[in-house]
Formats: sequence, C-alpha cells, structure tokens
Amino acid sequence: MSNVTYAFINGIEVSSMPDIFDGPATMVGFADQTVDFAAANLQTMYRFNVGGGYIPPSNDTGIARAWFDDTPYVFGVMQGVTYNAGPRFHVKYPSEIAEYAAPIEVYTGTRSMGSDARVNQNYNLTWTMGVDANFTYVVRLHFCELLLNRPNQRAFDIYVNNKTAQSDADVIEMTSERGVPVYKDFAVHMPDEPGDDVLWIALHPSVALRPQFYDAILSGLEVFKLNDTAGNLAAPDPSPSKMLAEAEMGASDKAGSRKSKEQTHMATVMGGTAGGAAAVGIVAAICVVVYHNKKSRELSGNESHTSGWLPMYNSHTSGSKSSGHLAANLAGMCRHFSLSEMKTATKNFSESLVIGVGGFGKVYSGMVDGDTKVAIKRSNPSSEQGVLEFQTEIEMLSKLRHRHLVSLIGFCEDNNEMILVYDYMEHGTLREHLYNKGGKPPLSWRCRLDICIGAARGLHYLHTGAKYTIIHRDVKTTNILVDENWVAKVSDFGLSKSGSTTVNQAHVSTMVKGSFGYLDPEYFRRQQLTDKSDVYSFGVVLFEVLMARPALNPALPREQVSLADYALICQRKGTLADVVDPTIKDQIAPECLIKFAETAEKCLADQGIERPSMGDVLWNLEFAMQLQTTFDGGSGRQRGEVDGSGRPVLEPSNSYGSTTTLGTSSNSRAHESCVILEEEDDDITNGAAFSQIVQPTGR
Repeated sequence: MSNVTYAFINGIEVSSMPDIFDGPATMVGFADQTVDFAAANLQTMYRFNVGGGYIPPSNDTGIARAWFDDTPYVFGVMQGVTYNAGPRFHVKYPSEIAEYAAPIEVYTGTRSMGSDARVNQNYNLTWTMGVDANFTYVVRLHFCELLLNRPNQRAFDIYVNNKTAQSDADVIEMTSERGVPVYKDFAVHMPDEPGDDVLWIALHPSVALRPQFYDAILSGLEVFKLNDTAGNLAAPDPSPSKMLAEAEMGASDKAGSRKSKEQTHMATVMGGTAGGAAAVGIVAAICVVVYHNKKSRELSGNESHTSGWLPMYNSHTSGSKSSGHLAANLAGMCRHFSLSEMKTATKNFSESLVIGVGGFGKVYSGMVDGDTKVAIKRSNPSSEQGVLEFQTEIEMLSKLRHRHLVSLIGFCEDNNEMILVYDYMEHGTLREHLYNKGGKPPLSWRCRLDICIGAARGLHYLHTGAKYTIIHRDVKTTNILVDENWVAKVSDFGLSKSGSTTVNQAHVSTMVKGSFGYLDPEYFRRQQLTDKSDVYSFGVVLFEVLMARPALNPALPREQVSLADYALICQRKGTLADVVDPTIKDQIAPECLIKFAETAEKCLADQGIERPSMGDVLWNLEFAMQLQTTFDGGSGRQRGEVDGSGRPVLEPSNSYGSTTTLGTSSNSRAHESCVILEEEDDDITNGAAFSQIVQPTGR
C-alpha cells in the first residue's frame, strides 16, 4: 500500500461577516490568564438556542447562522424549565453588544432550573458536548433576564469542565435592567487524556449571595474550537474500536464516566491561541464540514444522538422527511385540507388575520367552506415543535368530542407545511378577560364561576372519561378558551400525556414540563406525573380567576410573587376577601366565596395524595354556584332579555344536553348570565393533544 495520501475539496466559498469576537476570553482555572481568540482560526462546534427551537440561517439577520435546540445535550433527568417571552417582548441591545451577536429569538427564551429552591440547591443545570482532545475551546454563554428586574433576585455560579468559570453571576447586575442581552466568554483546554473528549457546562444557584430565588438561567450557548500551534483544526480520525464503543454507549453514559482533572500543559494552551496558517485552517474546517454532512446523512432521524461536531437534532427539519406519510397514516381521522384551501381561507396567510402566536407558530382566523369560521395554526420553521407533535395532536385530538374541549377540524401537510384547523373561539382566552387584554370586557363573578365549572368538566373527562387517562400538564388561564356562547373549552394539549393504566394505579415518569407559576411542585421534585398535577395547576387558575392577578409577578414584594403562595397565606389568615378582584368583590355571596376558596386551597396541597380529584373539584364548584344562586334569590333572567345597561343576555347553546339559566346579582359588570349544563352523554373515545390556539407566548 502506498504511503502517499491526498486531500481534496470540491469548492470554497468566502463571504464577508461582521466581527463577533471582540475581546479576550478568561481561561477557566487560571483567573489571571486570557485567550485572545480574535486572532485565531475558529471552527463552530455547537450553537444552541437554549430553551427554544431551531432557528434557521434565514432568521439570523446579518450572519446567517443556524441555532439548534439544546434539549438533547442537557445532562441528566433534571432538565429544568423553559420559558419564552414571545415575539412582542422588547429586547434592548446595549451599545457594547451588536444586534448580530445573537438573534432576538435567542434572547426571548431561556432554560432555568425551576421554582423549587430546595431542589435547585441539590443539582446542577448541565450540558455535555463531545469535542476533540488537545484543543482549546471558547465557550460563549448568552443571557437575558426576562422576568426579574432587581439585583440579587437570581444569582448563580458558572462551571466549565467542573471548574469555576464565574461565581455569583447576576444578569441584572451585568445589564442594569430586564430585557438587555449580555454574553460571557470563557476558554478551556481539553488535554489529550482518556475521558477528556466531553465538554461540561453547568450552572448552580449562588449560595454565598443568598439571592431571592435560588435559580439559574441561560438563553444561548456557543462553542468554538481554536486552531493548535500548527494552525490546524482537524482532529485525528478515530480508531474503529473507539467508533464502535461510542456507537454502543449513550451520550449521557459516556459523559457520566468523566472525572474532574487538573488543567495541565499551559505551554500548549497559550500556544494554541496564536494565529496560524489561515489557508490550512480554512481547508481543514471545510473538510470537517464535509465529514459532518456525511455523518448527518448516516444519522438523520436519531434525535438522541450526540455528535462531536455540529448538532444533528432538529425536530422540525428532521421530521419533515416523514411528514409525507401523515396523510396515509391519519386517513379517516379528520379532514385533510389542501394548501390552496388554506391560502384561500387566510388570504394567503395575511398578517391582518393573525390572532395569536404560540409555540407551534402563528394562528390565523379564516373561513372554510364559504361560511365556517375557523382558527388555522401554521407551523413556523423555527418552532420548537415539529412533525412528532404535529402527528400526535392529529392522532389524539381527532378522537376527542367533548363540549368543553376545543375540537380539531382537520390538517394540511402539503409541500412540507404543517397546518392544523380548529373550531374558532369567538371570545378568546379566559386570561384576556381577566386582564382586559385586547379590549375584552371584564367578566361577572357568575360568568367566571361558570367558566371554571366548564373547564373542570373538560379536565375531569380527560382524567376519567376517555379510554386511557390523559394528563393535560399545562393548565392555565391562557389555555381556557371561550366560544361565542361563553362555553369554556380547554385547549393546548401539546404537553399532554396519556397512559394505558389509570392514574390511581400508576404515575407517568417524564421530563418536567409546564408553565411557571402553575407547575406542581411535587411533579417537579419527583418527575412523576399524575392527574393531581393538573389539579394543582387548576387550583392556581381558581385563585387567578378570583384575584385577577398573574400566577407570577416578580415586581411584587417577595411574599406576593407567587400567586399560589400568597393566596394560601391570605386564605389561612382570613384576609382573602380583601384581595379579591374589585370588579367582582360585591357580587360574590359570602358562602360561595368560602366554598370556592376552600376548593382552591385543597387543590394546592403540597402532596398530590392530599388533593381532591377533578371530579370532586367539579362537584364543589357546582355547589358553590348553587350557593350563589340562593344568595341571588334564585330568579334568573330569561334568555333573550336585555340587561340593565341594554346589552342582550347571552343565548344558550342548543347542541348539547339541557340547560339551566341562572341569574346574576344586580351589579354585574358584564355577561350577566352564563349557561350551566346538566351532565351530557358524549360520544367519546381516546386521546388529547392541542397546542396554543390563542397564546401570546410560547413555552
């Protein structure tokens, strides 16, 4: 065999890019040493939109970078909680950070540790990434505080490869205000020793500063490889035995075997930061990209794969390869719309018809079949949800038919589009009415109570009425919609789980997902999901309906930040009546308030076993309505009449069961009468899945 070897490339493309490397990086483990990586040749190893979905190059203005989902690289079962402030959140780039440092979508989403301080102090929020040994790497961490606005509310320590990179990091202290991006650069050398082919990034709440919240956040993460002393970026080819071993072991097992080691070879470290032969670096980088593309083709579709090169995971793009099979798999479940029908229904997806933006994409109001008004949800290529969620929603929600659940009408998958069509909810979300969003009028107490009863009916059906138990997992006021007849309908089943056993017999072990303020603390601690997790979230909803204040409000004093905690304090002190929403305070019967508050309090029990079932919650709410009716004198208005301000009393729906019309107190502000339904027999089967129809922010 000849000892002569050759290298070749098929093409080189050079494009002008702004300078995003503006200063030295602190060498981890050597506080007095820095690396001037602006003068080195760099290869991008990883680029993550932490807590968010894939961002294609077309959405990264100026530099055209691809940002990937970080989920496959989060280490361990404690993966924290993601939060997205939504596209309307205003990000204010400071003068020292250019807007092309990272897209706005990176800074409007975060991954944090969660709300339980005791749990957070006992684990690290950790990412692990395969890298090449004997190279120096620069780690860039992007931060943007979205919820808090004062120093020392959230402070944390940053670790790189089990060494402290920065202690007591406080984003507000770095930026002075909420919504201002900032990034930190750290350099670390990976010696050529066994086990040193995994890069660890970890965050842990600061204990020394004793902040208000023991938590940590991260918005974006980038990892760059610097050339070695010879100007080289290429790593030696792995041996066949090593490749086989890596294929057989999971990324987490491989990462877990690594132990902390002392940094050595400082001469190699500093030498690796020097400028080298630029042409050699470019050729080596292109060869690496060719190798990466080859591996991508071999490993496409494997979401759990952890690559030593660029991330392979993209739920949206990888899923599109199989979306062509959806129509055949889902034939007969619901209607299959063509893309031309969807364009006609939405006037070619006109921005004027957008009624909401959620984790899946934009939601449009539209007309199908000439006169049927619908909500049309179109997937965004940068969405955190992909074909698997799309298919699950269709398979599950198409089997549900219940008065208090939003119905799926059909879907479209032409030309790799992912579009879902739902019943249109004329009066939007419960949250909009509680906070007078979009000009929505405030609801009377009776109407609020009736909406809570309807939502409880929908959740009770999910827990007990279908073939398999269904746990919603994201119960909140944004996900309770109201139709033209003021009938409440539960929506957004994107996080729901179903099992083949009843929840009374078993739990579902799952990664913690949900929404800040509504999340069951027991579920967060144990990662064991039961129907009582929905009960807890619904308890927060009940207090939110009563008090008309958000589940979390960091601007309030510490004891009032969490609605659940504050409401329980007021309930136990006997001062709850003093914090009731002033617009309904005079409408509530004292006995009704007592029963309603007791029901909500039981829902928020710390242990799931102490919480009532959703059936018990429903019974108690209906009893509270009876107490309100007795207080009002039991003489409800008849439908079709007008109220004291000349507004028509709402007409009841005649599609399901019998109805009982209940009156209201004389000083109701709006919607003086709502329908209470007798138990109806629904043609029900199995399922549940739905993502935000009208959701101003993603998860």
